[in-house]
Amino acid sequence: MADLKKMYTTILGDHFPMEMKISFGDQTLVYRKRTWAIPQEDGSVDERGIRYGENPDQEAALYELVNGNLVLGDCKFIEPGHGLVSGIPVEDMLQVGKHPGKINLTDVDNGLNIIKYLMDRPAAVILKHNNPCGAACGSSLADAYNKANRADRIAAFGGALILNRPCDRDTANLIKDNYLEVVCAPEFEEGSIDIIASRKNLRIIRMARIDRLAEFEKFRFVDFKSLIDGGIIIQQSAVNSIRSRADLQPAVSTYKGTEYKIERAPTDREIDDMIFGWAVEHGVTSNSVLYVKDGCTVGIGTGEQDRVGVAEIAVHKAYSKYADIICFDKLGIPYADLALEVKQGKRDKAEQQQIDAKTQADRAGLPGSVMISDAFFPFRDGADVGIEQGVSAILQAGGSMNDYQTIQACNETNPQVTMMFTGQRSFKH
Repeated sequence: MADLKKMYTTILGDHFPMEMKISFGDQTLVYRKRTWAIPQEDGSVDERGIRYGENPDQEAALYELVNGNLVLGDCKFIEPGHGLVSGIPVEDMLQVGKHPGKINLTDVDNGLNIIKYLMDRPAAVILKHNNPCGAACGSSLADAYNKANRADRIAAFGGALILNRPCDRDTANLIKDNYLEVVCAPEFEEGSIDIIASRKNLRIIRMARIDRLAEFEKFRFVDFKSLIDGGIIIQQSAVNSIRSRADLQPAVSTYKGTEYKIERAPTDREIDDMIFGWAVEHGVTSNSVLYVKDGCTVGIGTGEQDRVGVAEIAVHKAYSKYADIICFDKLGIPYADLALEVKQGKRDKAEQQQIDAKTQADRAGLPGSVMISDAFFPFRDGADVGIEQGVSAILQAGGSMNDYQTIQACNETNPQVTMMFTGQRSFKH
């Protein structure tokens, strides 16, 4: 077997052409392979495409649309010359690090897909394996990043960070203390790059068009999925239609002639968290359940086959991440290191027990959070998982025959849980 470390450090040549044309009916799209002329320490220039695909033995290439477009009904791509990830020029790769591979770029792309709905406030999204692990809005960019990172400090290790405001020195000083693969922002203020560039393998990407992301909220594109037999499935991209209180629907259901409805209306804070959470949900692999609170993710469950299981996974993650951040704040080490040292007899077990007790007492910060589901709850059992942890509100698609059961579950709690429907799913596969 080839040495894995050597595979990761070897830049593969590829067999992809520099230009690609796709005919779609009477429309022709012209693509050019994106490469970067990267200056080397000896003064030479090395022309490179993306590093590799999902694994080091997979050739890959990035193509930018340079001519034509694909228009299908109300779907069309961004006009040539206005690219985002596919349009990154070498001068905006402010630090190349290990120049980007496919996963780095798709993480950035999905981060843009989420943060385009969060442009009204400073926001930060950290992604790992094309799923957000922490997302937050804040009073400042540093506040937003700090909350997003603390939401899941473990998964953020080696992640991609997307910022919707120019990176300032305060934010940079927080970033430098963590290991990230990518930092992408619309601009980097004076002195900020010097702070974060101490991480030599970090890829620092400037993307000025992040400032205009809000213009693409309703922008649909054509999404292609290749099959193993060479076939292609084509769909319109999803659009998040939940942007204000007016877009939400009251949770009402009729069963056997009886109308069931939620008895408590959501507060302004709960509505804000619903809208924020649905924006984050837009970039999470299905089946998924999120818990959010005060404009920050508390627990994110992704890609699970059943809705009860993913609700439970999100709870488990909330507890483990909460214990970890308490441990890190108190002892300066991850919870996993503490548990190992206790097992090895190097630390007093009472330290671990104190952290566990506080995590249980605080219920991992879940009380008062909003539970977000990317589809309806076919039974009340999924919602019951969140209700048992003290969520104050639920947002789901609605439309199940058993919505009345979930409404009953909310109304019978004390204090009462509120719930709203979106009227749309948010599946992502």
